[in-house]
Amino acid sequence: MFMSLTLIPITVTMRKTANPHDQLMQISKKLMKQLNISDSKNISIEIGKTSIIMNIQPIDIPTNEIILPENVMSNFRLPVQNYRFLASFQPDSQTLKLGPVVGLLTNFHLKENDEPNFRSVHKFCEELHHVISGNGGFFYVFSYENFLTKGYYFQEEKWISVEPPLPDVIYNRIHSRILEKKISFQEFRQDLELLMIPLFNDRFLSKWEVYDQIHNESPLKKAIPETKIFSKENLIELAQKYETLFIKPIHGSQGKNIIKLIRDNENRFTYRASLTGGHEQPETYYSLEDIYKHLKPILQNRIYIVQQGIPFMTKDFRTMDFRVLCHKKHPLMWDITSIVARIGADQEFVSNLARGGTLIRPLDALRTCFDAKQGKKVLSEIKDLALKIAASISSQTHGMFGELGIDIGVDIDGKPWLIEVNSKPSKSFEENQEKIRPSAKAIVRFCTTLVFDLNPEGEVG
Repeated sequence: MFMSLTLIPITVTMRKTANPHDQLMQISKKLMKQLNISDSKNISIEIGKTSIIMNIQPIDIPTNEIILPENVMSNFRLPVQNYRFLASFQPDSQTLKLGPVVGLLTNFHLKENDEPNFRSVHKFCEELHHVISGNGGFFYVFSYENFLTKGYYFQEEKWISVEPPLPDVIYNRIHSRILEKKISFQEFRQDLELLMIPLFNDRFLSKWEVYDQIHNESPLKKAIPETKIFSKENLIELAQKYETLFIKPIHGSQGKNIIKLIRDNENRFTYRASLTGGHEQPETYYSLEDIYKHLKPILQNRIYIVQQGIPFMTKDFRTMDFRVLCHKKHPLMWDITSIVARIGADQEFVSNLARGGTLIRPLDALRTCFDAKQGKKVLSEIKDLALKIAASISSQTHGMFGELGIDIGVDIDGKPWLIEVNSKPSKSFEENQEKIRPSAKAIVRFCTTLVFDLNPEGEVG
């Protein structure tokens, strides 16, 4: 724990030296006083998870400046250049902490010029770099296969390969559930535990895991549709209770492979499937027995849930729901970073952007069904539900989560319902794409909180 009352932004400049063993840190006298560093001969400098004991020399240089010999940067595994860092001093251990050093973990491929393509988070990585370098810190991107051997940092509008430092914290943006289940990934996780490097957005969450968690919390169980693991018995049970059912893969995303089942007044069933494009299909009626036989080869051996269908509000007969992006502000506190309404494409029964959905402002969406006063009330309830769900998932689910995308539908009476929780939320939902997105700032804030043990007021300790 680092005990300065507040973090101090500093500049670290390089000093050329002929001595490859130069261990002298020169520090502004004013900065030394600000950090409450005593007149000791040496202190420990920590950048990322690497610490080096250095001699210190207070000198008359600009306030908030430290000068380090170039050779020391190779010990920290950092490129030789000037840096902005945040600084805090721990008097008990005589340690000066500089950071944060943040690694983003993902899977990616290299283009012909050996530049990496980080796929759907490529631009977001640039934004994270700009926020961290502006506030103070070092940011890089890596794959778990090349942990500590090769990473990429952003400089002069391109990504440059580097043998990366031991990071303070890792933000998991792996795109693939399959990769996260590999033995090699589990071994990487064990290495992180030994190195005491926290990783957040621990893993993909399954729909059943989320339902089971929320359903066991009395205050929240009324906000989630009745859900069971798909089987013939469970299909029959729920089909007798509800006119509409949804059958979803527990490990699905982007509205893919979802089946909508509708019962008419004569107990006949029709279905539509997003796996075939979701467009209107010939109206074919089935008995429930036939439906089950028809769906089994489609579902194959994957695990699905069958879920109560809620009559959600629509816009121009199109599906509507709300994506609430939540970020952890402090280990015990969540905040809402953004909220948008998603309108499904014509004849689609899912609203996902990947299937042609569009975005509008949440109050504009609510005003299509409710008056202004009621719309504001419903929006407040949506936010309240999202924060409670984020807190529940964070406190009860294994692993650390600092970011969640929570999808909420609103029924025709104005009641919010949980649809889904995403631990790797898409970055396509935020407005002002020309600027740095609020979620980039929120991620950096959370990383800084973890590294320097900040309290809710942003103070250290």
